[in-house]
Amino acid sequence: MTKPLLHLTTIAAPFRIHWLHCHTPLLLPFPSSPSRFRSFFLCSKFFRPFTSRPFSQSGQRSFSSCLVMDSSGVNSFLKAPAGLDIASEEEYTVQSKLLQDFIEISSIDKSWTFASPSGNGSQCMFAISQPNLMANTKRRSILSSHIIKQSSDSVTFHWAPFPVELNGVSSIIPSPSGSKLLVVRNFENDSPTRFEVWGPSQVEKEFQIPRTIHGSVYCDGWFEGISWNHDETLIAYVAEEPVPSKPTFTRCGYKKSDSADKDVGSWKGQGEWEEDWGESYAGKRQSALFVININSGEVQAVKGIGKSLSVGQVVWAPVAENSDQYLVFVGWPSDTRKLGIKYCYNRPCGLYVVKAPFLKSEAVDSSYSGDNASDGVSVVALTESTGSAFFPRFSPGGKSLVFFSAKTAVESGAHWTTNSLHRIDWPADGKPNQLPKVVEVVPVVMCPEDGCFPGLYCTNILSKPWLSDGCTIIISSVWRSVEAILAINILSGNISRISPSNSNFVWNLLALDGDNIVAVSSSPVDIPQIQYGIRKTSGDATWSWLDISSPGPRCSEKVKSVLEARQFTIMQIPVKDITDKRTKGANNPYEAIFVSSKSQKNNPDPLIVVIHGGPHSVSQSSFSKSLAFLTSLGYSLLIVNYRGSLGFGEEALQSLPGNIGSQDVNDVLAAIDHVIAKGLADPSKIAVVGGSHGGFLTTHLIGQAPDKFAAAAARNPVCNLALMVGTSDIPDWCYAESFGSKGKSLYSDVASPEHLTVFYDKSPISHISKVKTPVIFLLGAKDLRVPVSNGIQYVRALKEKGNVVKLIVFPEDIHPIDRPQSDFESFLNIGVWFKKYCH
Repeated sequence: MTKPLLHLTTIAAPFRIHWLHCHTPLLLPFPSSPSRFRSFFLCSKFFRPFTSRPFSQSGQRSFSSCLVMDSSGVNSFLKAPAGLDIASEEEYTVQSKLLQDFIEISSIDKSWTFASPSGNGSQCMFAISQPNLMANTKRRSILSSHIIKQSSDSVTFHWAPFPVELNGVSSIIPSPSGSKLLVVRNFENDSPTRFEVWGPSQVEKEFQIPRTIHGSVYCDGWFEGISWNHDETLIAYVAEEPVPSKPTFTRCGYKKSDSADKDVGSWKGQGEWEEDWGESYAGKRQSALFVININSGEVQAVKGIGKSLSVGQVVWAPVAENSDQYLVFVGWPSDTRKLGIKYCYNRPCGLYVVKAPFLKSEAVDSSYSGDNASDGVSVVALTESTGSAFFPRFSPGGKSLVFFSAKTAVESGAHWTTNSLHRIDWPADGKPNQLPKVVEVVPVVMCPEDGCFPGLYCTNILSKPWLSDGCTIIISSVWRSVEAILAINILSGNISRISPSNSNFVWNLLALDGDNIVAVSSSPVDIPQIQYGIRKTSGDATWSWLDISSPGPRCSEKVKSVLEARQFTIMQIPVKDITDKRTKGANNPYEAIFVSSKSQKNNPDPLIVVIHGGPHSVSQSSFSKSLAFLTSLGYSLLIVNYRGSLGFGEEALQSLPGNIGSQDVNDVLAAIDHVIAKGLADPSKIAVVGGSHGGFLTTHLIGQAPDKFAAAAARNPVCNLALMVGTSDIPDWCYAESFGSKGKSLYSDVASPEHLTVFYDKSPISHISKVKTPVIFLLGAKDLRVPVSNGIQYVRALKEKGNVVKLIVFPEDIHPIDRPQSDFESFLNIGVWFKKYCH
């Protein structure tokens, strides 16, 4: 006969556990905190872990108190997952199937073109990515095509039958001629980095770079710099400097570094803490420059730079006859306080040039010594006067070095502002000059005229962005709510918009094919489509664009039918409170992207207001799988680019710092009133969603306009600046956005009581007493930008006053919450939440 189990009431936790009858159980130790509560019932082989539930809507933590017997006689848990009722679970089932259809759509990340060996046309490789939900990673592959030009206005792409998956690949970099391909593989823990040099049919060289030489190679898109030299024998790259040795302890105490004792029973200590570069760069302390000889496999650290600079974006300078080889790189001062650098163009940086190793006249040590400025190799600063210089590129003939600058961001403290483009005329003898003349090619645009070029806003640039004339550079840049492809003559400064000027689609540059362009376009209701731009040579340079049929991206028939039933437009939203106290640009209209059903209805669909973060960022009219999923549930979308967004000129952007929590909030409310006045939205059925600064606005809106919103969702929101300033990797952001032009001079790591009062007053938490809207929070536990404590404090305050609130924390996610499973669960919960409270 089965004995009854003990009624446990003496556990050191604020709850009691009752057990049912079962066979000889074992209860593992209980943590004292309910939020960390996890017990395991080890009895019959059918038992599964019992896990604490998240916050329930009633404001209490709820726990399953027993195991139940299912129809098969097997002990199991209640069917509904934590926090879900039966109705919500059914909605989860329906929405998850639809969301999965959207998630499975692949993305085109990069492409490269090469001359065809046969001389007929060219070859093109596309880097494709697709979420792998089961593995919680991105599946990456290469899809190849043969491009054949049939006439001056016709082209055919012959595609490989299948893509080739890239397993464990961190980066791939073709050589200038296209005859070689470098594959970089970074591994976890203390495993060496692997370099593979591929030829047309096989691996030709393979090298293992141990951690004693350097750590992981940077493949992040910002510090990243991997560059082949002109004769394809050397590769310069950026990697983490070797980890400093840690103190070793044995049974006898500390072990001296020169001790000959064997390591028996020893262990490593932590040593002194070193600052890293913050969000998405956790553990990245110091980037350094290295060169590998692909014939010998020898790796040498570049001498002369020292630890006062973190380096990135390296390129080889042109080689003149009988001249040394030089490297040009971007350097960020790193000998003082490191502030978060991800998305932060306001960090001072400059271009530097240094002599490359592997010179015949010198034999150098390959080890990295950190501060080696005394090795007889000097670093020359090229751009001391600009305060900001990045994305260096040499023209094909080597006569010019161009670069972008975010000088206005460095000067103002705003994390991203309008860029400028500059040129340095490179010496014919190949020997760099100290403080060369810097020519401004494209200045910062303060207040663009209607329909005119709004300024440069570039997040990346091709490694080979030049047309054959050697003086025209092709880039992608934000243009109000779209992204356009531009041609810029670096000698005259002339700018041409070469993607269709009448298109509201986003156009992203992928590669140049001679003087033609491979690009991708998309819209909120159109999945990415490969485009081929052909340059017309007769008369003024004009471009014709061809839709290219390709194997991907593809979508299911369900997704296709949903998107075909939707439409979008870009609306001009007039500023309500125009005043002479502001600049002209700050009084100009801003924009909102409106996505809706094509069918005419007596009653408009429920509306979701979508707010971007930053605040100096922009929501583009491109395809977003998560937003397309939300509109497929029967919602219209209002995607607001409030004043302060990128793409509208510097005056409009700089109008926001010092006015967050008021100007941006009022802009969003005005956009909502605009669509309500047009009869496009039901004022009783409005939801709002945003992340980061978009979450700041989301929580501000439900506090300042408590009767406006039926539901809300916030992803890693800024809820309390007074808390964030002491915990974020970018405390200076709090000052810049709260105090405006004064913020940079006021910044301190120890905020004064007066400053803390200002931070609190500008924060959503100051309006929390008025909040009525049911709101769901999605937080990344490893977020260094807006630490999880910010959202949890706000949630606890809502629960204290009895509000309807739900919190989901993703333990391994950082600020974007973009790991595939987390992204999926995040937007699935948003969709279910909105269906429950706003439909």
